[in-house]
Amino acid sequence: MSGAPANPLTLMLVCGEPSGDRLGAQLMAALKAIAGDTVKIVGVGGEAMAAQGLQSLFPLDATAVMGLREVVPRIPTILARVRQAADFAVETRPDAVVLIDSPDFTHRIARRLKRIAPRIATINYVAPQVWASRAYRARAMADYFDLVLALLPFEAPFFEGYGLRAVFVGHPAIERAERMTGGDGFRARHGIAPDAPLLAVLPGSRTNEIRFIFPAFREAVGLLAKRVPGLVSVLPTVSHVAARVREGAADWPVPLHIVEGEDEKFAAFDAADAALAASGTVTTELALARTPMVVAYRASWLTAAVFKAMVRVKFATIANLLLDREAIPEFLQERATPQTLADAVFPLLTDKAAAARQVTDLEEAMRRLGQGGEQPSLRAARAILDFMQPAG
Repeated sequence: MSGAPANPLTLMLVCGEPSGDRLGAQLMAALKAIAGDTVKIVGVGGEAMAAQGLQSLFPLDATAVMGLREVVPRIPTILARVRQAADFAVETRPDAVVLIDSPDFTHRIARRLKRIAPRIATINYVAPQVWASRAYRARAMADYFDLVLALLPFEAPFFEGYGLRAVFVGHPAIERAERMTGGDGFRARHGIAPDAPLLAVLPGSRTNEIRFIFPAFREAVGLLAKRVPGLVSVLPTVSHVAARVREGAADWPVPLHIVEGEDEKFAAFDAADAALAASGTVTTELALARTPMVVAYRASWLTAAVFKAMVRVKFATIANLLLDREAIPEFLQERATPQTLADAVFPLLTDKAAAARQVTDLEEAMRRLGQGGEQPSLRAARAILDFMQPAG
């Protein structure tokens, strides 16, 4: 088992959006638990990493975007952030740079670093799902990453096959399972009756997701309101899109509670009878909360067309991929209509047996993801320390 490094280390962690910020914060906590103050951490993060003591070089507002149409207008700013982060690494010479998720942003930093400072080790935490599309990118990644920390069990052998060192560490979302509590208190705080049907609505944390997904979710809730008496909804959001969410939620068709902060979000998951969620990390969190869900995603037509042409896997949701079947209903692009979403959510709110069946499937998927074993972020921290200071 790895312990504190023999010599002090400086690690630069860089994320580009809220989900990566949460993973970065968990990794920081794990590094502190193992190495204490023998590891200094610098870099780029958001609120969660700041709570662990990171002073971020810049905020995440410009980099928390996804999709061709959405990324293109931000390219000048994103490229400026790439240069800023890479130049900081060159100036300060950390022992390694850990690039967390957001490949449109973080991989540019890795590529630039390998051009101008090839001796700085680069580590990818949450690799892009190149096994799902564009597998050739794994070979390219071997040119600018020295190590991949893989979240899914089949990813490590996949990357190794392309000559890229990889270690399976498990999905850090697993560590949030114990925080998925407080549902009764949440209902009491917000004046929601214990027996009121409660739907969690999760349209995403990126501005373009709010743009493309939020309207369909709103209409779906309106349709459900006609079929589910007393329906109440809760919408957890994050600070950088909260204003847009509140604006879009004006005249919401049922009583709505908009909340911010992870504790409130997880309590809302525990309180909810079902969820309507955008595809992403949140679906794994809902699975850990044992909250039955329907998953959807919509993007611009250009992004969707390119994505559809390249994707080679059957499902968008990790739980479905692990189970190799559609245990969680998925509706992408033109299939994600208000009517189809409402029809899929309805039985989860009204049929206890249907909800229970999905919960059983969610539990099995989380076991396959690593729930019940060592904390993934501790495994990730040890993998980094082992890589930087190998035994012997």
